Amino acid sequence: MPSKLRLQRIGDRIRQDLSEMLVKGEIRDPRISGISITDVKVDRELAYADVFLSALEGSERAKEALEGFASASGFIRRSLAESMELRVFPRLRFHWDPTPERADRIEKLIASLRETEEPQADPLPEEDENE
Repeated sequence: MPSKLRLQRIGDRIRQDLSEMLVKGEIRDPRISGISITDVKVDRELAYADVFLSALEGSERAKEALEGFASASGFIRRSLAESMELRVFPRLRFHWDPTPERADRIEKLIASLRETEEPQADPLPEEDENE
């Protein structure tokens, strides 16, 4: 069984190589354009790699992006397996990552709280210069 560090390195390498494939346009599916890979988690047996996706447009593109990656998963797995030296390459499972959308929502809430909050600064008492 591989160590946690090795699993993390394999996941990072899959994420890096898959991101490069997207940037270079090696995957020619219009449903995949504009999608970014946020994380890859590899299970302990190296049987599955969970790939987390996100897009600037938000979750309205989730369904079509997941369908695009599911249809291209065989090509992606074969291409990644050729570039990495593993005895058995994990099967890819694609998931939508809502984390960037949640972070944006939290930032908007914090900004709105700052705007509605009135300054609570107490005026400093002025010192008499003649003392």
